[in-house]
Amino acid sequence: PEAIFSEAPKSDLNDRIKAAIRNSEPRLHQRIEESLKWLERPEAALVTRDSKNYPERLRLLNDAPPLLFTIGDNALLNSPQIAIVGSRNPSRIGAETAAEFARYFATLGLTVTSGLALGIDTASHEGALNGGGPTIAVLGTGPDRVYPASNRNLAHQIVEKGGLLITEFAPATQPIAGNFPKRNRIISGLSLGILVVEAALKSGSLITARLATEQGREVFAIPGSIHNPLARGCHRLIKEGAKLVETATDVLEELAPQLRRELLATDIEESPTEPHDETTRLDDDYRALLQLIGDGPTPIDQLIGISGLTANAVSSMLLQLELQGHVALNPGGYSRTTFDN
Repeated sequence: PEAIFSEAPKSDLNDRIKAAIRNSEPRLHQRIEESLKWLERPEAALVTRDSKNYPERLRLLNDAPPLLFTIGDNALLNSPQIAIVGSRNPSRIGAETAAEFARYFATLGLTVTSGLALGIDTASHEGALNGGGPTIAVLGTGPDRVYPASNRNLAHQIVEKGGLLITEFAPATQPIAGNFPKRNRIISGLSLGILVVEAALKSGSLITARLATEQGREVFAIPGSIHNPLARGCHRLIKEGAKLVETATDVLEELAPQLRRELLATDIEESPTEPHDETTRLDDDYRALLQLIGDGPTPIDQLIGISGLTANAVSSMLLQLELQGHVALNPGGYSRTTFDN
């Protein structure tokens, strides 16, 4: 700082800053030049805390990163996100579970966020892509590095299919062990809640869960066999207050109030001068399902039977209707809360 202000005050401040960096920290100057060169790529972007795309949930953190290097759709940074994390060496059923949860969340239009690591992270990203939805990968390296290298094709798929790669680390940053726990605060910070699928007692996933708790995020954990070492981390989280999860609905019911607020805020932002009338936006299938629900509880099994739709389709549609405020889940089934004139 002294070097910056020791020059004549009439000289340009930016020039003084660059000169001070160049004279005192040659390596830092080189890293800045490398970053500027990387940003010349058409797919590359830099999101600062002053940018309109900077994620609001992340901005509220005391240790929010000042810069985010990104590749992909930056609009996803402020989308409703659910993080899925877990072991790098999961069981087969653990990987399948993560992929299925991610696929289901993606079909609802929710963004699945994870860390592009082997195991549960990989299964989660792949599941979201298979569900036709977006996914965000938070890197523990520079944006020009993919670690592990075996996930290079997956990283390309994420971007090609409308997802996003982000990192706070400058280009040319190698996969240093200490960077990965640091990036975990971004995974949890971006998300409304975090789902831990499999985790040993000493794992990075438990670090992410602890950070999520400190950030005021919801923490969910899937239980497993008492004989499975990879279930012990999840069991500890449940003992400490994480919500035990058996189905995706367990997660969505807990997050429904927050998801509803975010959806409403998005609608209002997109149409500031129009009256907010969700009923007029429903397509025929949703409107037909809504007509089958009275003001008293209607069991979901009954709705499946009389609608002729599959159980997955009805569950997904009911969730969307609940998030939009048309129905409410009560003991005995769903009740309608809005009616056409």
